Amino acid sequence: SGPTVADETTFADARVVLERYGIDPPPAITDHLADAADETPKSDHPVFATAESRLVAVPSVSLEAAAAVARAAGVAPVVLGDALEGEARELAVEHAAMALALKGAAPAPSVLLSGGETTVTVSGAGSGGRNTEYMLGLALALDGAPGIHAIACDTDGIDGSEDNAGASVAPDTIARARAAGLDPSALLERNDTFTLFERLGDLVKTGPTFTNVNDFRAVLVLS
Repeated sequence: SGPTVADETTFADARVVLERYGIDPPPAITDHLADAADETPKSDHPVFATAESRLVAVPSVSLEAAAAVARAAGVAPVVLGDALEGEARELAVEHAAMALALKGAAPAPSVLLSGGETTVTVSGAGSGGRNTEYMLGLALALDGAPGIHAIACDTDGIDGSEDNAGASVAPDTIARARAAGLDPSALLERNDTFTLFERLGDLVKTGPTFTNVNDFRAVLVLS
């Protein structure tokens, strides 16, 4: 994804991976990985002599901007970090516990802000992305707790394989899903989170933003 940035990995690295996992590639791949002339240019190659890189958008900036908006609205921001990883549904459970703890302790509205790209271990044949997976996991963990709303989106406008950036949840999300004949837990298990939020009309669709600085999550806890 960075054609002006040198690739420091080598064909030898690739061959080691193939050997480690006992993969026997087609002859064309074996021949390609044996041809030193096809190696990608490294950092000392003349083609990079005039290359210059500038960071114009980083994950922390999006969180700082969201925190400023929250403060202006009288909401206390709690920034959890811009590089959170792990299983989407497991991170959702952690954030639900934090939100519930804040609701019982914070005298004023607050918002949990975080970035970072989570992981979805696909075991079903559904559709969705890591943000909708996080959102449904969060909604189930909150179990209709009043006064807690959330949103999670990919900043490039595309979450997973569908056309949405992410989704939002509210205290009535699970109740509305069940009223619509959906089984939220079953949908989460088969990684079909897009279906649930599409049926509820709670998908966030921004279209491509052409700026990818990580995922963005906000959990609003009203007093």
